[in-house]
Amino acid sequence: MSSPVVILGVFVADTSYRADRMPKLGETILGQGFALGPGGKGSNQAVAAACAGADARILTRLGRDTFAAIARDVWAKAGVRDHALEQPEGYTGAAFIFLEAETGQNAIIVSPGVAEDLSAQDVEAWGSVIDTAGVVMTQLEQPMPAAQAFLARGRAAGAVTILNPAPAASLPDGMLAMCDYVTPNESEAEGLTGISVQTVDDARRAADALIEQGAGAAIITLGEKGALLHGPDQSVHVPILKAGPVCETTGAGDALNGAFAAALAEGLSPVDALRFGVAAACISVTRPGAAASMPTREEIRAHLNA
Repeated sequence: MSSPVVILGVFVADTSYRADRMPKLGETILGQGFALGPGGKGSNQAVAAACAGADARILTRLGRDTFAAIARDVWAKAGVRDHALEQPEGYTGAAFIFLEAETGQNAIIVSPGVAEDLSAQDVEAWGSVIDTAGVVMTQLEQPMPAAQAFLARGRAAGAVTILNPAPAASLPDGMLAMCDYVTPNESEAEGLTGISVQTVDDARRAADALIEQGAGAAIITLGEKGALLHGPDQSVHVPILKAGPVCETTGAGDALNGAFAAALAEGLSPVDALRFGVAAACISVTRPGAAASMPTREEIRAHLNA
């Protein structure tokens, strides 16, 4: 049996617009499509972990509105256990997502809503949930003090601690020392280390810098180049195995992080867990949406065995 994966993060309703290009300031252009769906890195990662077979739990704040109802429905269908606090004053978060029609690449603006009120006191109230975890994971869409308190509580409980440092932000001193794994993409790794990441060797240098800052190990995601697991005792590059034409990349990082956490909770080695996570990301980019693109455990296993 897998130990629980407990995720602190944000839910937002994604409003996605597909067009040839971004409009300039003051300009209006015609789009090629629109979709409303569930998003937010914490929520996406919880859905990804649950779809990948984990006992996934979500800790967040929601308003009392239509977007909150979307969140609870999505979690219920994916099998995510809902520990969200309801905050009637204020609104559930939302995101603007631009999708480039030709490539599927994206640009995103996130407004977290009541999740901006997540606090260290909330983490303390969720202590009994966190203390059951085998893996805890958080990001940087909620306030930093809540993320710090969550990682500290998870570490004290003996859980594996994962920080996905997205969106990019400066980290307080000592925060990486609470992380068994830090999982930036190329631009986030550069923001944390000052090292431009263009190649796998660049990623190794950036990972070394993150370890010097206190992280136990780094997983640097490299888009079409796959991902690198780099720690004091091993450095393994996991390439991608394409699952089909790219449709949309919005949920790829969340798919990787959620599936990686699920695999660790199941007892897989870090390298095998990363292979599992990369396979999940490869499948997710062939589908539209973020949470809707997350593959099942069976789909990931089939992709790995193809």
